[in-house]
Amino acid sequence: MIRPFLIAISSVFCLSAAQPFEVKTLEIGANAPEFNLPGIDGKNHSLQDFSKAKVLAVIFTCNHCPEAYAASARIQQTADFYKDKGVAVVAISGNDPLALRADELGYAPHGDSFEEMKLAAKEANWTIPYLYDGETQSVSRAYGAQSTPHVFVFDAERKLRYTGRMDEGYRKAGPVEKSQMRDAIDSLLSGKEVAVAVTRSYGCSTKWSYKRDSVTKDNEAWSSREVTVDAMDGEVAKSIVANATDKVRLINFWATTCGPCVAEMPDLVETARRFQNRPFELITISTDPADDTKRVLAVLKAKNVATPKPREAAMKKENRTTNNYQVKDGQLDAVADAISKDWNGALPYSVLVAPGGEILWKHQGEVDAVEIRRQLVKALQSH
Repeated sequence: MIRPFLIAISSVFCLSAAQPFEVKTLEIGANAPEFNLPGIDGKNHSLQDFSKAKVLAVIFTCNHCPEAYAASARIQQTADFYKDKGVAVVAISGNDPLALRADELGYAPHGDSFEEMKLAAKEANWTIPYLYDGETQSVSRAYGAQSTPHVFVFDAERKLRYTGRMDEGYRKAGPVEKSQMRDAIDSLLSGKEVAVAVTRSYGCSTKWSYKRDSVTKDNEAWSSREVTVDAMDGEVAKSIVANATDKVRLINFWATTCGPCVAEMPDLVETARRFQNRPFELITISTDPADDTKRVLAVLKAKNVATPKPREAAMKKENRTTNNYQVKDGQLDAVADAISKDWNGALPYSVLVAPGGEILWKHQGEVDAVEIRRQLVKALQSH
């Protein structure tokens, strides 16, 4: 996350020691920079496409940021409210999806790739143009987009009359008491000057392509983490599912001989990495016989099913050394009954458990990564 700052005071810089360039936000009175960008509707959209609009609101946003995710419904509501009043609303994602570390993606179901933009917009019921600038980021730099969301409101002459945050919602979904963007739009429609032309833009920093280096380092660090496995009986299973912690747990039953189990494992690991800084942990349980422990560990290592560093201290408090388990011979029914009595034994099988042991979600068969993350976001919002 970036810290809020007043862009009227000075030029603003990306928060990175390796920052290669200055990102200066467009000044009030400046002309709207041209753009011609691909949209999720399969068409390219340019500034000229909105030439008939009395007011143009350009919102730099994304899919992954908690502030942007919470504001998504309000963006469409704003467009709907003003659509018959001569106001055009355009959303642009300027993030490079390859410049996002896994642990920055634990607040929404989707990342910032172009394909994921389509999914996120569909879930938010967007009808507004949603454009992609993540490849060159030239438009984001021209506007000086600092964070997500960052709003730019232009008058009929396409002069900038307001820039800054969208409203006072921050990470809260739903209605807000005050919207600086709407205030600016209303002023322009009434022929008045915008009372407060510049505010702090607040949200996740724009993910410029030079930040890919930090992603590479993070991936290397994860690959070097130790992967272990421990034995599980019915009593250990009862303790795991009782979940006397503050974390939501995703318990996954699998086996080395189960193709879908092995196939879904990278998605489970990616989910564990994405949500590692939130109260969440992945627990894997192999049903392979004890004689196959070497093969179980080999698969876990090949898939990098490590325990995230933020989970280590909590595991020690529970006297646990790992989040990966293998059922002891003769204990499969005891383990299964402890975690989910209605499990029919088919693999893979996943169970989402809230703090205190409440079962929030179950899934038989290979998981859909987006659905898991959707369930996690929902669970973490309510627990």
